[in-house]
Amino acid sequence: MEKPWEGRFTEKVDKLMEKFSESVSFDKKLAPYDIALSTAHALMLKKQGILKEEEADKLIEALNQVKKEIEEGKFKWKTELEDVHMNIEKRLTEILGDLGKKIHTARSRNDQVVTDVRLYTRENLNEILSLLKTLKVEILKKAKEYIDTPFPGYTHLQLAQPILFSHYLLAYYFMFDRDEERIKDTLKRVNVCPLGSAALAGTTLNIDREFTKELLGFDKISLNSIDAVSDRDFIAETIFCLAMIMMHISRLSEDFIIYSTYEFNLIELPDKLCTGSSIMPQKKNPDALELSRGKTARLYGDLMGILTLLKALPLSYNRDLQEDKIFLFDAVEVTKITIKIITEVIKNIKVNKDRALKLSKANYALATDLAEFLSKEGIPFRDAHHIVGRFVRFAIDTDKELDELSYKDFRGFLGKYKETLEKKYSLEELEKIYKDLVDVKKAINRRNVIGGTALNQVKHVLKLLEEKENLK
Repeated sequence: MEKPWEGRFTEKVDKLMEKFSESVSFDKKLAPYDIALSTAHALMLKKQGILKEEEADKLIEALNQVKKEIEEGKFKWKTELEDVHMNIEKRLTEILGDLGKKIHTARSRNDQVVTDVRLYTRENLNEILSLLKTLKVEILKKAKEYIDTPFPGYTHLQLAQPILFSHYLLAYYFMFDRDEERIKDTLKRVNVCPLGSAALAGTTLNIDREFTKELLGFDKISLNSIDAVSDRDFIAETIFCLAMIMMHISRLSEDFIIYSTYEFNLIELPDKLCTGSSIMPQKKNPDALELSRGKTARLYGDLMGILTLLKALPLSYNRDLQEDKIFLFDAVEVTKITIKIITEVIKNIKVNKDRALKLSKANYALATDLAEFLSKEGIPFRDAHHIVGRFVRFAIDTDKELDELSYKDFRGFLGKYKETLEKKYSLEELEKIYKDLVDVKKAINRRNVIGGTALNQVKHVLKLLEEKENLK
């Protein structure tokens, strides 16, 4: 098939080269954006008198016909035409004859493709913003459902201190909220119109780039034609933002996988998002979460792929850039479906409250409260830490939890500070203080600082976030 650029060549393109160099197998995804771009371009050429009015109108009518053929699955994609742009242009010439060739006036595939990709990226980032909002809202709803449920908090995957499950969930809200902020900021750099830069130096024709920018809904026009056709920073930045989302989803997935095990038994996952074993009838596998964790690796691969693709390209456009879309399309599609899946997980999980309460006070999780009480009483924190550490060792050796012991047991480890405390408080008062210190719910509510896990602090934050998300 005749190529639009083959005038200076004496040999036909090798069939192997055609197969090697085609991109239509994946860039046909850009067809709706390419048609929108070509329509705006035709309107601009008409406005500037570069095309006659009737020529532009016929081109736009034919573009609408091509759009309908694609939507209805009737369009014949041809790999020998290399890419989405040449396939559409060839179809225009089949419909209109030589007039179809005029659509390429005052543009190059270099500025055409990057404009298409920016339109695609803008639309999909806005869709991802919507999906993130839905996820965040579900987190808020689930946090409200379990607003006062004690839950074990971990550091180093070791039981550390009791928290509220609502406080735990809101940690992920803030991660996804930062993801939303990053995407909004990235959109500022995505929404720049490169159309009119042509191959790399602009065009001698009297085009109106401001008019095209407005028609396509861009915020700005690129101001350097060399940079405009070769810039793929916005793709790398987009994939980075998506990789961050996936990293946060992967962390949440890891937590839920662990918490849903028989050994932890802290949460129950919905059956509809799990699968069974082909050999073990009793198994309930957290496949939605494992796949979410696994697909994160693909996003990291996409990010490294785009960065590696760009790292040594000379200015301006190079054919290497054809491969950029593979990384972008994969990152976008994987992220969208994974956000949807994790939203369903959040919506349907259940907390085993009894088990969560039991683990909240296990492993001497309230030892810090004892140490901080001593510190408040004027005992240097390092000494308080040592005293409580020895007391915990005693509890381990006697196989008792802190709430199974008493101040009478504790006082033997106070050394020289015993007299200080017992001068200020009676033994009955110290016994009551001790019992309060090792009470899980009271311990949670003692962390009454901004950002802490105390119930009134979590309620306050939840109220602020509900207002931010326009929830009643």
